[in-house]
Amino acid sequence: MEDNITKETLIWAFNFPKILRAASTICRLMDDVVSHKFEQERGHVSSAVECYMKQYGASMQAAYDDFFKQVNDAWKDINEEFLKPTAAPTSALVRILNLAKIMDLYYKGENAYTFVGDSAKTSITALLIDQFLFDSRI
Repeated sequence: MEDNITKETLIWAFNFPKILRAASTICRLMDDVVSHKFEQERGHVSSAVECYMKQYGASMQAAYDDFFKQVNDAWKDINEEFLKPTAAPTSALVRILNLAKIMDLYYKGENAYTFVGDSAKTSITALLIDQFLFDSRI
């Protein structure tokens, strides 16, 4: 990382700021919703979806809907954190944003992390390979 990632930046991150909580929420809930049925078939322990259903006596769809609302709210929190001054440098915020964006790529509508499909391959190629080829021509 750049030189501007200092000890103070790490201390800021260890205090789990709002932007980091939001990115963590996106990662956790998108993974749990998209992989829920597959993990239940494999006999995994209860996921956040199962816990929500049991705690609130809700249907699976109600749990999904609430989790998607929480994910949308987390994206709003990330946007808000970019719009106001913070103790952390923008380069640190961008790394947190990129984590949330990659999770969005992997879990938007499908579990592309577990079942790598064409959409994930195309996106990763465009992001990493094509960009590298473009940069090397400049």
